[in-house]
Amino acid sequence: MVGSINKAILIGNVGRDPEIRVTQNGQKIANIALATSETWRDKSSGERREKTEWHRIVIFSEGLVNIVEQYIKKGTKLYIEGAIQTRKWVDNSGVERYYTEIILQGYNSNLMILDTRNSNNNDYANNSSEATYSKNNNEHSKSFNDDLEDEIPF
Repeated sequence: MVGSINKAILIGNVGRDPEIRVTQNGQKIANIALATSETWRDKSSGERREKTEWHRIVIFSEGLVNIVEQYIKKGTKLYIEGAIQTRKWVDNSGVERYYTEIILQGYNSNLMILDTRNSNNNDYANNSSEATYSKNNNEHSKSFNDDLEDEIPF
C-alpha cells in the first residue's frame, strides 16, 4: 500500500512563451506559466463569470525540456502531470515569500500537447503530429520506464 501520493493533473493554456535556462552543470530547465479557468453563471445576475488560476510549471526531465523548446509557445493547450512543491525564499526586503510549483521530473511526470494556436490567425488548430508528444513516446526523451523494464526479471 502506498503511504502517500503527490500528483497534480492540469489541462490549461500556456500564458507566455516558455523560459528555458541552463544550470551551471549544463542541465536544461523549462519554466511554463499555465492558466486554468473555470466558468459559471452568477445565480443572482445570470451573468457568466470566469476565474483563472496561474500555475508555475518547472520541467527538469531532459526529454520534456526538448519538447518544450521545439513545440510549445504562448497559447498551446497542455495536459500536465507532476508533483506539487512549495518553495520558500527571502526577498530583498527580508520578507519570507512562498510559491507553489508543479514539478515534472522523473518517471512520475507527463506532458502532452493537446493543441496549439495557429500563428497566422490566432485560432486554435489541432495538429495531430504535435498532439501526441509526451515524455514516454518522444524519440529524444530518455524514458525512465524503459530503464525500469530492463531490470524486471519476469
